[in-house]
Amino acid sequence: MKPCVIFDLDGTLVDSLPGIAASLNRALTAHGLPGHSNANVRSFVGDGLQMLIRRAVYLGADPALIKSLVTFFKKDYDLSWAEGTRAYPGIHSMLHELQLDGFQMAVLSNKTHEFTGTITRAVFPKIHFAQVLGQQDGIPHKPHPEGAFRIAAAMGDAPERCIVIGDSTMDLETAANADMQAIAVTWGYHDRDRLLAAGASRIAENPEELLKMLREEFQGSDSD
Repeated sequence: MKPCVIFDLDGTLVDSLPGIAASLNRALTAHGLPGHSNANVRSFVGDGLQMLIRRAVYLGADPALIKSLVTFFKKDYDLSWAEGTRAYPGIHSMLHELQLDGFQMAVLSNKTHEFTGTITRAVFPKIHFAQVLGQQDGIPHKPHPEGAFRIAAAMGDAPERCIVIGDSTMDLETAANADMQAIAVTWGYHDRDRLLAAGASRIAENPEELLKMLREEFQGSDSD
C-alpha cells in the first residue's frame, strides 16, 4: 500500500463556508446579535465550533450565551448544511484517481465528528476513506497530533509515512506536531502568503497539481 493521505475537510475537500455562515448568522439573529459576511466567517473557521461561535460574538460573552448559540447552530446546521456545502471543482476526480492508485485515504477535521462523518459520506459516496475522524470528547482537536496519530495507527502506517493535506496553518502545525509530511492547498480559507509564513514548503494550487505531486513523490513507494 502507498502511504496514507490524511485530508482536512472544510476548505480542502469541500467548500462549506456558505452553509456555515448561513447557520451561524441564523443563530446570531435568533439571539439578537449582528451577523457577519462570508468573508468575516472565513476568518473564524478552522478551530472547531466553540471557537467559531466565540469569534463571532463580542469579547467576554456569557458562557450561557455561547452554549445556547452552539446548540442553535448544531440544530440548524443539521437541517441545512447540504444547501451550502459542495466539493471543490476537481476534488472528486482527484480522489477517484488516488483511490485507483492504491493510496490509503482518511479525513481529519475540527468539525464535530458527527458532521464530519455525515458530510464525508454524503458528498463522497463512491470514495473509500479508511478513517474519518472529527472533533469529539477525549481527542484534542488539531493542531494537537492525537487525531493524526490515531488515524495512522488504525491504518497500520508509521507517522513518517503519512502526509497531511490541508488549506490552513492549523494543518501544517498538525503535520509538524505529528512528525508527518504536509502539502498545503491554496483554494481554501487561508491565503498563500499565510501558508508560506507558516512554513509551507509544498503548495498545490489546484487538485490536479496535488494529484501530480502525490504521484511523483510516492511513485514506486508500495510496500510488499
